[in-house]
Amino acid sequence: MHVYTWYQWLTFFYLYCFFGWIFESSYVSILKRRFVNRGFLRIPMLPLYGSGAVMMLVVSEPFQDSLLLTWVSGVIGATILEYVTGWAMEQLFKVRYWDYSNQKFNLHGYICLSSSIAWGFLTIFMTHVIHKPIERAVLSLPVMWDILFVAVVTVVFTADAIVCTKEALAFGRSLEAARKLRQDLDMLRVQTALLRMDAEDRLHETRTDLETRLAGRRADLEARLEELRSRTGNRLEGLRGKSESQLLELLKEKEASLAAIRERRRKFLRFVLRSNPTASSRRYKDEFQDMIHYLEDSGKGQSPF
Repeated sequence: MHVYTWYQWLTFFYLYCFFGWIFESSYVSILKRRFVNRGFLRIPMLPLYGSGAVMMLVVSEPFQDSLLLTWVSGVIGATILEYVTGWAMEQLFKVRYWDYSNQKFNLHGYICLSSSIAWGFLTIFMTHVIHKPIERAVLSLPVMWDILFVAVVTVVFTADAIVCTKEALAFGRSLEAARKLRQDLDMLRVQTALLRMDAEDRLHETRTDLETRLAGRRADLEARLEELRSRTGNRLEGLRGKSESQLLELLKEKEASLAAIRERRRKFLRFVLRSNPTASSRRYKDEFQDMIHYLEDSGKGQSPF
């Protein structure tokens, strides 16, 4: 393998990011029967493919004379890269952008046997077929043109990566906030129900106690008993009403906050689902599905994806 300069390595990385986007978007678009702009970024690039291609070139370089060893090196290298990338993205963004959980012989949904085998054959195809003409084209470029290309693409790539990363981090924080709000809402609903039960029990006990103590003097104190019943009941009802109103107000505030989170992240969620139809969140499954349902409902019967 030719010894490449730093800007040539970056050129290969960007080119394979673009070619990977073409391949992945075409494949998924055919399956979904609609155009799917695959990936984490908004620009037509898939960093995983660029990183994978560079990794394939590096790990397979000592084994260029053996197709079997080239395949093995590709399987091992790409599998490790895919697992680490998938795990790191889920830890950072709370969402997994691909999920092999429904595939046989998968590991935590980040990798699976069929994908790893495919990576091995792709390594052979890439290093022995695809890369050779691309290598000739890149090496034939004038140095200044290559550096200019790398500089421009780096600016665009970095700017888009920063924006998308910020949005993804914000979406992850929204999932965490949504979970806390859902827990608060559940607790408030339980407290409201218990408060109502307690108030009703206290009112019943008070009335029963008065009726028992005054049973012997019913004729003389019937009017007073009625007055006490009314006064006690009104007081308890007033206390209950005051507490319930406070809890109901808190419920409304929490529900409004949850709705605001859904609305604020609706645009990003639509982008995520359009670009990554298999995206999921294992840790925040309920909150993620809740946002998806909200997105579907906001579409008024039309698919928002």
